[in-house]
Amino acid sequence: MGVIAHKTEQSFAEFYTRYLSEHGNRSSRQLHFFGSTLSILCLAILALTGNAWWLLAAVLSFYGCAWIGHVKFEKNLPLFKQPVYSFMAAWLMYWQMLSGQISF
Repeated sequence: MGVIAHKTEQSFAEFYTRYLSEHGNRSSRQLHFFGSTLSILCLAILALTGNAWWLLAAVLSFYGCAWIGHVKFEKNLPLFKQPVYSFMAAWLMYWQMLSGQISF
């Protein structure tokens, strides 16, 4: 039995095209948006209180909502081969949803 090799994207633009294709489900995008918004709120509370537990809450809300969206609605697993690109893509998708470029 052979191992299936996946192409590694050469640019962020290539990666983002693939990223969007793995976020086609509206409910999944809504969960991503909710988790990202919640993480921003947690970081704001962290800045106001200095309580480091809010950093953990931010990470858990950001990634927890994304994982639920992928497993329950997309029926796939999040991209982890390029974690920096994944993080960047999540925030670009968030901005594009916020600005109306992508529906959610």
